[in-house]
Amino acid sequence: MRKEETSAIRELWLKYHEEKSREIRDKLLLSYAPLVKYVAGRVSIGLPHNVEKADLVSYGMFGLIDAIKKFDPFKNIKFETYAITRIRGAIIDELRSLDWVPRSVRRKGKLLEKAYIELENKLKRNPTDEEIAENLEISLAELQTLYNQLSYTSHIALEEFWNIGKGKDEQLNLIETLEDTKGHEPSKELELEEVKQVLAKAIDNLSKREKTVIALYYYEGLTLREIGEVLGVTESRVSQLHTKAVLRLRAHLKETVSVFS
Repeated sequence: MRKEETSAIRELWLKYHEEKSREIRDKLLLSYAPLVKYVAGRVSIGLPHNVEKADLVSYGMFGLIDAIKKFDPFKNIKFETYAITRIRGAIIDELRSLDWVPRSVRRKGKLLEKAYIELENKLKRNPTDEEIAENLEISLAELQTLYNQLSYTSHIALEEFWNIGKGKDEQLNLIETLEDTKGHEPSKELELEEVKQVLAKAIDNLSKREKTVIALYYYEGLTLREIGEVLGVTESRVSQLHTKAVLRLRAHLKETVSVFS
Protein backbone atom coordinates (compact mmCIF):
# COMPACT_ATOMS: atom_id res chain seq x y z
CA MET A 1 0.00 0.00 0.00
CA ARG A 2 1.35 3.40 -1.03
CA LYS A 3 2.08 6.08 1.56
CA GLU A 4 -0.79 8.32 0.43
CA GLU A 5 -3.21 5.35 0.58
CA THR A 6 -2.03 4.51 4.09
CA SER A 7 -2.55 8.12 5.14
CA ALA A 8 -6.06 8.16 3.66
CA ILE A 9 -7.01 4.97 5.48
CA ARG A 10 -5.64 6.38 8.72
CA GLU A 11 -7.81 9.46 8.26
CA LEU A 12 -10.86 7.25 7.70
CA TRP A 13 -10.14 5.32 10.90
CA LEU A 14 -9.79 8.50 12.96
CA LYS A 15 -13.03 9.92 11.57
CA TYR A 16 -14.89 6.65 12.12
CA HIS A 17 -13.58 6.40 15.68
CA GLU A 18 -15.04 9.85 16.37
CA GLU A 19 -18.27 9.74 14.37
CA LYS A 20 -19.18 6.05 13.96
CA SER A 21 -21.04 6.99 10.80
CA ARG A 22 -22.30 4.33 8.39
CA GLU A 23 -20.91 6.27 5.43
CA ILE A 24 -17.35 6.08 6.74
CA ARG A 25 -17.84 2.45 7.79
CA ASP A 26 -18.87 1.58 4.23
CA LYS A 27 -15.73 3.24 2.88
CA LEU A 28 -13.64 1.11 5.23
CA LEU A 29 -15.58 -1.97 4.12
CA LEU A 30 -14.68 -1.26 0.50
CA SER A 31 -11.04 -0.73 1.42
CA TYR A 32 -10.77 -4.05 3.25
CA ALA A 33 -13.12 -6.19 1.12
CA PRO A 34 -10.16 -7.97 -0.56
CA LEU A 35 -9.19 -9.24 2.91
CA VAL A 36 -12.49 -11.15 3.09
CA LYS A 37 -11.81 -12.81 -0.26
CA TYR A 38 -8.35 -13.80 0.94
CA VAL A 39 -9.64 -15.36 4.16
CA ALA A 40 -12.52 -17.09 2.37
CA GLY A 41 -10.02 -18.58 -0.06
CA ARG A 42 -7.87 -19.86 2.79
CA VAL A 43 -10.82 -21.36 4.66
CA SER A 44 -12.19 -23.01 1.50
CA ILE A 45 -9.06 -25.14 1.13
CA GLY A 46 -10.02 -28.71 1.90
CA LEU A 47 -13.75 -28.04 2.30
CA PRO A 48 -16.27 -30.16 0.36
CA HIS A 49 -16.90 -29.01 -3.20
CA ASN A 50 -20.52 -28.15 -2.44
CA VAL A 51 -19.37 -25.29 -0.20
CA GLU A 52 -19.26 -22.25 -2.49
CA LYS A 53 -16.46 -19.73 -2.03
CA ALA A 54 -18.94 -16.92 -2.79
CA ASP A 55 -21.00 -18.02 0.20
CA LEU A 56 -17.91 -17.95 2.41
CA VAL A 57 -17.21 -14.39 1.25
CA SER A 58 -20.73 -13.29 2.18
CA TYR A 59 -20.37 -14.90 5.64
CA GLY A 60 -16.99 -13.23 6.07
CA MET A 61 -18.37 -9.76 5.34
CA PHE A 62 -20.30 -9.91 8.60
CA GLY A 63 -17.03 -10.60 10.37
CA LEU A 64 -15.41 -7.62 8.67
CA ILE A 65 -18.27 -5.36 9.73
CA ASP A 66 -17.91 -6.60 13.31
CA ALA A 67 -14.14 -6.05 13.20
CA ILE A 68 -14.53 -2.46 11.96
CA LYS A 69 -17.07 -1.69 14.68
CA LYS A 70 -14.86 -3.06 17.48
CA PHE A 71 -11.38 -2.11 16.31
CA ASP A 72 -9.46 0.49 18.30
CA PRO A 73 -7.08 2.35 15.92
CA PHE A 74 -5.05 3.59 18.88
CA LYS A 75 -3.94 0.12 19.95
CA ASN A 76 -0.62 -1.20 18.73
CA ILE A 77 -2.04 -3.81 16.37
CA LYS A 78 -2.63 -3.88 12.61
CA PHE A 79 -6.28 -3.93 11.58
CA GLU A 80 -5.62 -6.74 9.10
CA THR A 81 -4.30 -8.97 11.87
CA TYR A 82 -7.31 -8.18 14.06
CA ALA A 83 -9.87 -8.53 11.25
CA ILE A 84 -8.67 -11.87 9.92
CA THR A 85 -9.70 -13.66 13.11
CA ARG A 86 -13.13 -11.98 13.08
CA ILE A 87 -13.70 -12.82 9.43
CA ARG A 88 -12.67 -16.43 9.93
CA GLY A 89 -14.84 -16.64 13.02
CA ALA A 90 -17.92 -15.39 11.13
CA ILE A 91 -17.34 -17.90 8.34
CA ILE A 92 -16.86 -20.77 10.76
CA ASP A 93 -19.92 -19.84 12.83
CA GLU A 94 -22.05 -20.00 9.69
CA LEU A 95 -20.51 -23.31 8.59
CA ARG A 96 -21.28 -24.71 12.02
CA SER A 97 -24.89 -23.53 11.85
CA LEU A 98 -25.25 -25.34 8.51
CA ASP A 99 -23.92 -28.51 10.21
CA TRP A 100 -21.97 -29.50 7.09
CA VAL A 101 -19.78 -31.99 8.95
CA PRO A 102 -21.50 -35.33 9.75
CA ARG A 103 -22.05 -35.90 13.46
CA SER A 104 -20.31 -39.26 13.24
CA VAL A 105 -17.14 -37.53 12.04
CA ARG A 106 -17.32 -34.98 14.86
CA ARG A 107 -17.77 -37.79 17.39
CA LYS A 108 -14.79 -39.72 16.01
CA GLY A 109 -12.71 -36.55 16.07
CA LYS A 110 -13.41 -36.06 19.77
CA LEU A 111 -12.45 -39.68 20.46
CA LEU A 112 -9.22 -39.18 18.53
CA GLU A 113 -8.37 -36.03 20.51
CA LYS A 114 -9.02 -37.94 23.73
CA ALA A 115 -6.76 -40.77 22.57
CA TYR A 116 -3.92 -38.34 21.85
CA ILE A 117 -4.11 -36.85 25.35
CA GLU A 118 -4.40 -40.20 27.11
CA LEU A 119 -1.44 -41.71 25.27
CA GLU A 120 0.77 -38.62 25.52
CA ASN A 121 0.18 -38.51 29.27
CA LYS A 122 0.88 -42.20 29.56
CA LEU A 123 3.87 -42.48 27.20
CA LYS A 124 5.37 -39.00 27.80
CA ARG A 125 5.86 -38.61 24.04
CA ASN A 126 3.84 -38.31 20.85
CA PRO A 127 2.01 -41.60 20.17
CA THR A 128 2.50 -43.38 16.87
CA ASP A 129 -0.33 -44.07 14.45
CA GLU A 130 -0.14 -47.73 15.44
CA GLU A 131 -0.64 -46.84 19.11
CA ILE A 132 -3.51 -44.49 18.31
CA ALA A 133 -5.22 -47.15 16.19
CA GLU A 134 -4.81 -49.71 18.97
CA ASN A 135 -6.27 -47.30 21.52
CA LEU A 136 -9.31 -46.68 19.31
CA GLU A 137 -9.55 -50.38 18.45
CA ILE A 138 -9.46 -49.73 14.72
CA SER A 139 -7.06 -50.72 11.93
CA LEU A 140 -4.36 -48.44 10.53
CA ALA A 141 -6.33 -48.21 7.28
CA GLU A 142 -9.41 -47.06 9.21
CA LEU A 143 -7.29 -44.49 11.05
CA GLN A 144 -5.98 -43.08 7.75
CA THR A 145 -9.57 -42.82 6.49
CA LEU A 146 -10.49 -40.98 9.68
CA TYR A 147 -7.64 -38.50 9.18
CA ASN A 148 -8.93 -37.83 5.67
CA GLN A 149 -12.47 -37.28 6.95
CA LEU A 150 -11.25 -34.94 9.66
CA SER A 151 -9.13 -32.92 7.24
CA TYR A 152 -12.34 -31.11 6.22
CA THR A 153 -12.72 -29.78 9.76
CA SER A 154 -9.09 -29.28 10.76
CA HIS A 155 -8.42 -26.49 8.26
CA ILE A 156 -10.62 -24.21 10.34
CA ALA A 157 -10.07 -25.82 13.72
CA LEU A 158 -7.65 -23.26 15.13
CA GLU A 159 -10.05 -20.44 14.39
CA GLU A 160 -12.73 -21.89 16.67
CA PHE A 161 -13.85 -19.89 19.68
CA TRP A 162 -13.52 -21.26 23.19
CA ASN A 163 -15.58 -20.17 26.18
CA ILE A 164 -13.76 -18.85 29.22
CA GLY A 165 -16.98 -17.62 30.79
CA LYS A 166 -20.73 -17.63 30.35
CA GLY A 167 -21.20 -14.67 28.03
CA LYS A 168 -20.49 -14.36 24.31
CA ASP A 169 -17.93 -11.66 25.07
CA GLU A 170 -16.05 -14.11 27.29
CA GLN A 171 -14.54 -16.11 24.45
CA LEU A 172 -11.03 -16.71 23.24
CA ASN A 173 -9.95 -17.25 19.66
CA LEU A 174 -6.95 -19.57 19.56
CA ILE A 175 -5.08 -17.55 16.98
CA GLU A 176 -5.77 -14.36 18.96
CA THR A 177 -4.06 -15.84 21.99
CA LEU A 178 -0.80 -15.35 20.13
CA GLU A 179 -1.40 -11.62 19.70
CA ASP A 180 -0.53 -8.94 22.24
CA THR A 181 -3.79 -7.02 22.51
CA LYS A 182 -2.28 -4.46 24.96
CA GLY A 183 -5.20 -4.95 27.31
CA HIS A 184 -5.35 -3.85 30.91
CA GLU A 185 -7.55 -6.52 32.49
CA PRO A 186 -5.24 -8.50 34.82
CA SER A 187 -7.50 -11.56 35.10
CA LYS A 188 -8.02 -11.81 31.33
CA GLU A 189 -4.31 -11.25 30.65
CA LEU A 190 -3.44 -14.02 33.10
CA GLU A 191 -5.81 -16.41 31.34
CA LEU A 192 -4.43 -15.48 27.94
CA GLU A 193 -0.87 -15.90 29.15
CA GLU A 194 -1.62 -19.38 30.45
CA VAL A 195 -3.23 -20.41 27.17
CA LYS A 196 -0.23 -19.00 25.28
CA GLN A 197 2.14 -21.09 27.38
CA VAL A 198 0.12 -24.26 26.85
CA LEU A 199 -0.13 -23.59 23.12
CA ALA A 200 3.62 -22.95 22.86
CA LYS A 201 4.36 -26.16 24.76
CA ALA A 202 1.90 -28.14 22.63
CA ILE A 203 3.47 -26.80 19.41
CA ASP A 204 6.94 -27.60 20.74
CA ASN A 205 5.85 -31.22 21.26
CA LEU A 206 4.78 -31.63 17.63
CA SER A 207 7.01 -33.47 15.22
CA LYS A 208 9.41 -31.36 13.14
CA ARG A 209 7.27 -31.66 10.02
CA GLU A 210 4.05 -30.93 11.86
CA LYS A 211 5.58 -27.76 13.32
CA THR A 212 6.74 -26.74 9.86
CA VAL A 213 3.25 -27.25 8.40
CA ILE A 214 1.62 -25.19 11.17
CA ALA A 215 4.16 -22.37 10.77
CA LEU A 216 3.91 -22.24 6.96
CA TYR A 217 0.13 -22.52 6.87
CA TYR A 218 -0.92 -20.18 9.68
CA TYR A 219 1.94 -17.69 9.83
CA GLU A 220 3.42 -17.63 6.33
CA GLY A 221 0.09 -17.99 4.50
CA LEU A 222 1.17 -20.83 2.21
CA THR A 223 -1.39 -23.20 0.72
CA LEU A 224 -1.19 -26.95 1.32
CA ARG A 225 0.06 -27.43 -2.23
CA GLU A 226 2.84 -24.87 -1.71
CA ILE A 227 3.81 -26.48 1.60
CA GLY A 228 3.99 -29.83 -0.16
CA GLU A 229 6.44 -28.34 -2.66
CA VAL A 230 8.58 -27.01 0.21
CA LEU A 231 8.62 -30.36 2.01
CA GLY A 232 8.81 -32.48 -1.12
CA VAL A 233 5.62 -34.42 -0.34
CA THR A 234 2.11 -34.60 -1.78
CA GLU A 235 -0.67 -32.18 -0.88
CA SER A 236 -2.64 -35.04 0.69
CA ARG A 237 0.33 -35.87 2.93
CA VAL A 238 0.53 -32.21 4.05
CA SER A 239 -3.20 -32.29 4.76
CA GLN A 240 -2.72 -35.35 6.96
CA LEU A 241 0.19 -33.73 8.84
CA HIS A 242 -1.93 -30.65 9.37
CA THR A 243 -4.84 -32.72 10.66
CA LYS A 244 -2.65 -34.58 13.15
CA ALA A 245 -1.06 -31.36 14.39
CA VAL A 246 -4.39 -29.59 14.86
CA LEU A 247 -5.91 -32.58 16.69
CA ARG A 248 -3.03 -32.55 19.16
CA LEU A 249 -3.19 -28.79 19.68
CA ARG A 250 -6.96 -28.85 20.12
CA ALA A 251 -6.74 -31.66 22.66
CA HIS A 252 -4.17 -29.80 24.78
CA LEU A 253 -6.04 -26.51 24.56
CA LYS A 254 -9.37 -28.10 25.44
CA GLU A 255 -7.84 -29.36 28.66
CA THR A 256 -6.60 -25.89 29.53
CA VAL A 257 -9.60 -23.83 28.46
CA SER A 258 -11.98 -26.17 30.31
CA VAL A 259 -10.38 -24.84 33.50
CA PHE A 260 -11.69 -21.38 32.66
CA SER A 261 -15.25 -22.50 31.80
